[in-house]
Amino acid sequence: MLAKKYGMSIEQAKANTQNMVQMAKEAGLDYHLDTLILTNTFDAHRLVVFAKKHGLMKEMTERILHAYFTESKHIGDHKTLTKLAVEVGLDRDAVANMLATDEMTEEVRADEQLATDYRITGVPFFLIDKKYSLNGAQPTEVFVQALEKIIAENES
Repeated sequence: MLAKKYGMSIEQAKANTQNMVQMAKEAGLDYHLDTLILTNTFDAHRLVVFAKKHGLMKEMTERILHAYFTESKHIGDHKTLTKLAVEVGLDRDAVANMLATDEMTEEVRADEQLATDYRITGVPFFLIDKKYSLNGAQPTEVFVQALEKIIAENES
């Protein structure tokens, strides 16, 4: 999928994937990209927005990412998403009802439009002060240097 999406060879895609697994490992994460289930994540995004309304956005996001990258769970499946939502403290029926409708669709589409407006094409992406950005996984030093530069520019 990566090779096709980004126009690279299978070998390059495998190397990129292995690099991501290694970077995750160095950050204390246990990614299993060889067994993850590729799926449409739109409903997972709707669930995160729903969780935000209940003060559980961070917990829901982390649980979905762990389920996807580490546990190879199908995060496009409503039953899976409902189970994950209950694990972080959301009401089963409320989540099931939300997923059965188009609730939160407008909010996610607005987020997608904002990403398009800022020309964001991948994650992670960090937007600082609505005018500075960092793409991709970066070492801590890169963030420190960027923040120091931004602070210096804002002080002058």
